[in-house]
Amino acid sequence: MSAQRAAVLQTLSAIPSDKHQYRYAPDKWSVMEMLRHVIDTEWVFSFRALWIARADQSPLPDMDQAAFVANTDVSNQRLDEWIEEFADLRSANLRLFGSFDEEVFSRIGTSSGNRTTVRALVWISAGHVAHHLDILRDRYL
Repeated sequence: MSAQRAAVLQTLSAIPSDKHQYRYAPDKWSVMEMLRHVIDTEWVFSFRALWIARADQSPLPDMDQAAFVANTDVSNQRLDEWIEEFADLRSANLRLFGSFDEEVFSRIGTSSGNRTTVRALVWISAGHVAHHLDILRDRYL
């Protein structure tokens, strides 16, 4: 996740301003909408991991990604601020996840109606970022 943080920051920092609102198809998110989605999802997955790590057995709800994006006005936002937010959030998550031992990583809870471990949520978070970074490189840049 640390190496991925650096790769994301490098890729995002190289996006020219004329690409911030670019969509590779009319029904797809813009670069800014996709980045907001990645950041929001990083927040959600880390919250879920913390929730289960602390052995709270209350089930966690789904995340409606379409609603999250639809309710974020990206027109007045700055890419550099969101890059900084992702960097700070990922750094905080690295510290949090680094504090977990094997017992914590193995704890099980319910998220989006599915039983999951803390370890799985950490991997899902990294996989989600990798997925969107690949899409960004392949279809947007």
